[in-house]
Order: sequence, then structure tokens, then C-alpha cells
Amino acid sequence: MSSSTCVSGLVLFLCLFACTFRPCAAIRTLSCRGDDILLPRFAEAPQYRNGDECPPLPQRTEGGTAASYDPSLVHIAMTLDLAYIRGTMAAVHSVLKHGSCPENFYFHFVAAVGNGIVQEDLRRLLLASFPSLQFKIYGFRQEGDIARLISPSVRDALDRPLNYARSHIAHLLDPCVDRVIYLDSDLIVVDDIKKLWDQTSGSDAVIAAPEYCHANFTSYFTESFWRDPVYRRTFEARRNPHPCYFNTGVMVMDLAKWRAGDYDERIRQWMVVQRKGAPRIYELGSLPPFLLVFAGDVHGVDHRWNQHGLGGDNARGNCRPLHPGPVSLMHWSGKGKPWDRLDAGSPCPVDLVWKPYDLHLSLAAGAAL
Repeated sequence: MSSSTCVSGLVLFLCLFACTFRPCAAIRTLSCRGDDILLPRFAEAPQYRNGDECPPLPQRTEGGTAASYDPSLVHIAMTLDLAYIRGTMAAVHSVLKHGSCPENFYFHFVAAVGNGIVQEDLRRLLLASFPSLQFKIYGFRQEGDIARLISPSVRDALDRPLNYARSHIAHLLDPCVDRVIYLDSDLIVVDDIKKLWDQTSGSDAVIAAPEYCHANFTSYFTESFWRDPVYRRTFEARRNPHPCYFNTGVMVMDLAKWRAGDYDERIRQWMVVQRKGAPRIYELGSLPPFLLVFAGDVHGVDHRWNQHGLGGDNARGNCRPLHPGPVSLMHWSGKGKPWDRLDAGSPCPVDLVWKPYDLHLSLAAGAAL
């Protein structure tokens, strides 16, 4: 299968929607329950196959899935829960649709536990839409410990313990997985994600991500942080002593280096400082601890791999256009999510680009089948 061509504006994206999106010809639905919780219903996605240029298909285990240590695999990690599962399904769909070698993608899903849904329910849900998907689900059993460290932020959604799972990826995934692309659930990929994988191979940094040096980095921390003579020296020893903001919704993570450096503990220590602190040192959820540990030591990636902010700000979720330049990944960070605005009948223009990847079936649509 050939890779999709990157486009640089909304008009071309809408053209992509009109001209190349194929609706599901044969739809299967899933409606299963986990302790009286009704899971959403999703259509089956088209089957996406490898192109002729792809490496041999990964080795299979006795259970029929690819062995996670196979070197031909591109590893992708995401979280999986009811609040954002519609976004996760659309994101997975987009990755497969635009991948040149989609059968060499291996997904690692970190799922909330203790909410009445068991991993087998989620596994069946994923397989109903993506029968050939190679994946594994990991229970995020650190939720209780994380919840005790979270300080209230500017938006309740940012305070969900699962938002902090990305800092535990290295110890949740199989130890043979030494590199992974982490993706948030409120995005779509409109290019071959293997390009991002290949471009960041061989980096000596723990994290590779787009950096935004035009942003006001000081605004991510309180005045109390910058007044403290110890805290404000945090970034002095970094490779770039003038660190830049990066968004943690799209990162290529070197898990081998992460484990060796015990970076999840470094992040936890900053969360302890924030929790005990009077005054507070930051206000914005799980992002600032990552900045405190990694800003200034990030391997920079082209901005096309995270056109973020499409969900508007954290208060109103207002509409925002695409940034100038080419686009490989669209990210609805911020309060507004495309599925909510579409369901409300008041989508932003960029939400119409997300819609073709949405596999969600309403109750009315499921009944009609």
C-alpha cells in the first residue's frame, strides 16, 4: 500500500476526505458489557496491507500475534479508556490507513483498571474493528499511587491518572521493547508514521519530539518557581541551556535509555515537590514534570509531526486553524475534541478532517443494521 502524501492546508485535507476515504463496505458491530458498563460500538475498518517495499511480515507467536521483539516492527503506545476510546480508535485507523507497512505496526495499549471493564472486553472491541491488528493491552495498576501525587490543574481532564501513564511506559511494556512512539488519543496521523520512526533512529536523546521555541517557556511554571534560586537553575546543565516547550502527546521514547536513567522516578520526584509545595511550582497537569526533566535535552523533530492546539485553549475549546506549513499529524490538544463538537452539530473546520477516520456507530446506526 502506498503512503499518503503530506498536505499543507485544510483545503487539501478536505479533498483527501472527499476523494480517498473509503467507507466500510462490511460492518461488524460490538456491544459487550463489563460489569453492567456498555462499551461503545464501532464499525470494522478496511483491511490495510503491506506494500511490496515492506520487510517480511513479523514472526508470529503461538497465539497468532507478532513477537514484540521482532526488529521489523514499529512500536506505538497509547492509552485506552472509555472517556477517549473513540479518539483512540480513530487514531489507530489513521495510522493504519496511511502506513506503507501497516502489518509491521505493533500497538501497546495502557488501560485503566478497576472501572468495571476487563481487558478481554477491550481486546474484543479492538479486534472487531481491526481484526489483523498486532497489539497488547497492559493494565495501569499505578493509578492509585499516581492519584495521590496529582495536584489539581486548570482542567479536570488533565488530572486523570491515566494522563500520567506515559511516564511509566518504559516499565509497563515488555522489557524487549526498547523504543516506542507515544501518541495521545485526540489526534490523527495523515502520513506514514514509519517516517517518524526512521528519522529518530540512532538519536542519543531519551525523547524525540517537535520543539516550539517561540512559545513562552517561563509561562509553564509559576513565578514562585522562577524566584527560587535552586529551581531556576534546573535547566542550566542541559545541552540547550535555553530550553523549549514540547508537547508530550507525540514523542519517540528511547525506553532502554529511560530505564537506565530511571526517568519515571525523576518525574515522580517533581510531582512530590509540587504536591508538598507551598507555593505551587506549576499549574498544567502532567506536562510540567516532563519539561522539568527533559526540556533542553530533547531531540528536535519537524513540526509537521505535531500540529497541536486544534482543540482550542483549556477554558473554551475554541476553533483554531492549522498552522502554516506541511502536516503529518493533527492533534486536538486543548478542551475541544472533534467527536464532541461533531455530535453537538457545531464542528470546527478542522474537525471535518477527523471525521472520516471515526469508526463510532451511534445506537441508531447500530439498530439500523
